[in-house]
Amino acid sequence: MIVAAALPLVAEYGAAVTTSRIARAAGIGEATIFRAFKDKDEVLDACVAEAVDTDHVLRELASVSLDEPLADRLAQAAEALRAHVERMGTVVRALHASGHRRRARGPGAGVGPDAPQDGEAPPPDSRAQSVAALRNAVVELIEPDRAAFRLSPEKVAAAFLGLLFTRLQPPVPDAAAPLTPDELIAVLLHGTLNAPGSA
Repeated sequence: MIVAAALPLVAEYGAAVTTSRIARAAGIGEATIFRAFKDKDEVLDACVAEAVDTDHVLRELASVSLDEPLADRLAQAAEALRAHVERMGTVVRALHASGHRRRARGPGAGVGPDAPQDGEAPPPDSRAQSVAALRNAVVELIEPDRAAFRLSPEKVAAAFLGLLFTRLQPPVPDAAAPLTPDELIAVLLHGTLNAPGSA
């Protein structure tokens, strides 16, 4: 409840958000925050952990009906993943811009040079596990159409995520506009040739 109330405030104010503002948003007394968290930095760290956590987007992907056409399933997946990446980026950028540095928490948790700092991605194995979970969720979405693909669903899912995450990168000056979700799905399913196999 505290972290859920804090997330939009952290996205807006970064580390400048006050615990009294968070308490008001959560509908609790400020002292209640300090019964759950040692200090404000611990609240901010919990917000980063929640923002990068993939559980929410995995639930959204799992809720897409497999009875829908493949392109519609992929469009819903693209929207869910876009929202996840946007939320994660907004929170991390706001904290980084306001000078918050994430601390390692708990005995042995991210201690040493590999401890993630605010503005940095989670540890490599954590990141790899998240990407694998997302890929597996996309595999489940496209599995009903396995026979229609020249590649395995695992490779198609990896290509989909690669195209999608490239599209979600910050724009490069003078670069072409990124693919729209419909264009991305069309490239994935039909390539870029007017008549595939004719080149």
